[in-house]
Amino acid sequence: MSYEFEMSLVGELSYFLGLQIRQLDDGIFITQAKYAKNLVKKFGLENAKYCDTPMSTTLKLSKDASGKSVEQMLYRGMTGSLLYLTVSRPDISFSVGVCARYQADPKESHLSSVKRIIRYVNGTSNYGIWYSFDTNASLVGFSDAD
Repeated sequence: MSYEFEMSLVGELSYFLGLQIRQLDDGIFITQAKYAKNLVKKFGLENAKYCDTPMSTTLKLSKDASGKSVEQMLYRGMTGSLLYLTVSRPDISFSVGVCARYQADPKESHLSSVKRIIRYVNGTSNYGIWYSFDTNASLVGFSDAD
């Protein structure tokens, strides 16, 4: 490749497109801790109480036609920022996806759900994906058919 492209050796990859990458002897850990902390700060929730889960297990989000509308730009900014965070945070993927459905006409109930996800991210900002070297390369998925 060096014959075709100009290349330089700058050492081990540690930061790329907002991803923090730690290469260890037994695997690679990818996180977006810095981005997560900046996201929480951007929306003014750094002093808010942490949540144990990204979404309530009892509340079911719906169109909420009778609810009070909120500013679309704020809601879209929050969900868009969270969507980028799902690159290294599969634990929030479902919750963010549910909230992203209501970008056309967000209500207060939707905004409070997005804020809950951000409060969860605030308490778990160091979470990421661990790729272990000692596992096989097979992709395995599990599903509960119930």
